[in-house]
Amino acid sequence: MNSSSVGRYARIIMDDWFKRSFGTESRKRLLELFLRELIPEHDIVQLTYVSQEHINPFPGKKSVRIDVECTDRDGSRFVVEMQVAPQKSFYDRAVFYSTFAVQQQLAAGKEDEDDDDRRKKHSDSYDFATVYFIGLMDFSFHEGSDKVLYRYTIRERESNELMTPHLQYIFLELPNCRKALTPEATVLDNFCYALHNMEHLTSRPAELKAEIFKLLFDSAEIATFTPEEKVKYQEDMTTERDIRNQIAYAEEKGMEKGMEKGMEKGMEKGMEKGLEKGREEAKAANRKIFDELRSKGVDEALLNEVFRKYIP
Repeated sequence: MNSSSVGRYARIIMDDWFKRSFGTESRKRLLELFLRELIPEHDIVQLTYVSQEHINPFPGKKSVRIDVECTDRDGSRFVVEMQVAPQKSFYDRAVFYSTFAVQQQLAAGKEDEDDDDRRKKHSDSYDFATVYFIGLMDFSFHEGSDKVLYRYTIRERESNELMTPHLQYIFLELPNCRKALTPEATVLDNFCYALHNMEHLTSRPAELKAEIFKLLFDSAEIATFTPEEKVKYQEDMTTERDIRNQIAYAEEKGMEKGMEKGMEKGMEKGMEKGLEKGREEAKAANRKIFDELRSKGVDEALLNEVFRKYIP
């Protein structure tokens, strides 16, 4: 592994490395502490990881793969997604993903029940435990804000009455961590700071003393990676750098082309406007000469013949 190209800590907001830090049995304690901090009103007791794959029951429709998903002892479901690249439709995606966590909870009936019995038994049963969709975003929908935590529920527009407590959407905007490492910072401010900046840090800041930060930094330390993980991480970082460079080059070229086109269009418009103005001024001058000559008694038929090209 080329040590000059990476630092002490990994960029754990990337897919595989986020799952390594938050989605493995050996690091479940980190996920528990994070969820307890994020959802203090929910008494998290015993998390169990569940399958990340969700097959859409409708043929030809989109299936999904979740970054990290788990349930608590009371059946509550936690869907955790890390999104690095800015995505306008991330909120819509959150709603779509949460529907799979709801569907999987609804009773399907026993295999030995016939269809009629199954329908009667479950037709009016829509009880499901709370689904929490947790989106960690390495971009911001609220640029300039120093607020990292945003929570949404489904409510009546005018009265703000809660329609259901069983769908909760929680988002952390990592770049908004402007209060991090200050006396005013919350644990979540500092958590966002650590995730957002991890790959650039050379040690754990003194302000990040709590157990959650010790576990987070331990999970990101490249020295603890297996040889295979180190090779894969290096490959992932190289791929990501290549993609970033390609995007930057495309954006630069796009801007250049856009500027060229804009200048071209501007010049064309300017010339058109100038010519139009010149034509209008020429017409006005010709009309003036026409009127003067006509007032002096010059034959109007002759004037019309002479000026027909110049006066519409």
